Amino acid sequence: MSNANSKTTLGLEMATDPRWVNIAEKSIEFILTDHAWCEQKAASHGISVISRFSKYPEIVEVISPIVAEEWGHFRRVLKELKKHGFELGHQRKDEYVNKLNAFVRRGDHIDKQLVEYLLAFAMIEARSCERFRLLSIHMTDPDLQKFYHEFMVSEAGHYKAFLNLAKNYADDDYVTNRWSEFVAYEAEMVKTLEFRGDRMH
Repeated sequence: MSNANSKTTLGLEMATDPRWVNIAEKSIEFILTDHAWCEQKAASHGISVISRFSKYPEIVEVISPIVAEEWGHFRRVLKELKKHGFELGHQRKDEYVNKLNAFVRRGDHIDKQLVEYLLAFAMIEARSCERFRLLSIHMTDPDLQKFYHEFMVSEAGHYKAFLNLAKNYADDDYVTNRWSEFVAYEAEMVKTLEFRGDRMH
């Protein structure tokens, strides 16, 4: 899935194998479908966090517009699917997210639990951003290049927002150290995932 010899600009330990883009472009229907569901899940998870942690004003203030943006992304990808003559297929199991969620600590103090969720979100956004960047650079369709460049910029903003939010609920050293653990775990985790070009993660 990834090339262990190259770090990404987002601080991820493993860069995506460059072969992924070529396979993804040949599987564009499946990539767009998977992308659409990723945006839908991002919006849903954001709503869940707002509902669970609504007593924190910063959570509501920062995540609410992200939810709106993710839902707008979902609609944009649906439009792109229709443009290419495709329909939204069935939602598929996201092994990447499921394995990442297994690393999230449970049952700790509510602030620490919130930090865990925010760091997991930041990781997903970082990997998505890295993938969008590859698509924006290496796809042969100029319209899709522009399409994914816009998504790359947006996801980079979300990644930073989630990391910054986490620092409201734990000291900087804790967040920095825990983020380093997430990065190390993700680097090892992706080695275990099947290499496939029909998924965003």
